[in-house]
Amino acid sequence: MENERGYQKYRKKRSMCCLVTALILAALLTGWQVRERSLLVEARAESAQRELAGEVLRFHVLANSDSQEDQQLKMRVKEAVLDYMEREMPSGQKEDLSGTKAWVEAHLGELRNLAEETLREAGSRDKVTAELSNAYFPAKTYGDVTFPAGEYEALRICIGQARGQNWWCCLYPDLCFIDAVHAVVPEEGKEKLRQVLDEDAYDMVTATSEFKIKWFFLQ
Repeated sequence: MENERGYQKYRKKRSMCCLVTALILAALLTGWQVRERSLLVEARAESAQRELAGEVLRFHVLANSDSQEDQQLKMRVKEAVLDYMEREMPSGQKEDLSGTKAWVEAHLGELRNLAEETLREAGSRDKVTAELSNAYFPAKTYGDVTFPAGEYEALRICIGQARGQNWWCCLYPDLCFIDAVHAVVPEEGKEKLRQVLDEDAYDMVTATSEFKIKWFFLQ
């Protein structure tokens, strides 16, 4: 009888050990699978970013500060500059990245002056700088398009101290909102993006699935 009880205890203990071992192995396997999946998504995001950076020109307007007045001035400058470029940039250059960059570079002085005039009309004495530059930008969702974090070339208009929240869009292809309230990206702009990116990069940029969530998680 004593031997039988001892054997039962041994079997119970062995079963418990087997269960614990199985749980540990399952956890390790799950962790490995999650890590492998994360590395794959990260690699795809980095590849998409590199390709995207070579095919787009971004536009940023940096406000003097986060005060309500400075943020409103930022939006006035944004509207004035976009309206001016829409009117003045030849349609042929709008359809080509190098043409768009060349036009912007040749008109930086005019864009800066326009921004300052817009501020003066609103009663602001802030100085403005305008430049084409490469800079690191965090991941950003624009309507239903996500730009992964990385280096991008952009037209940057800095107002005053340029310490406030910035407004941005994409000059080429034209992804600037047609509906600022609902953040709707023009279909024409997304179609241009599809044409210059490979299928995988385009899927990553316009993903509404786990990939978009993963990009922000990785930051």
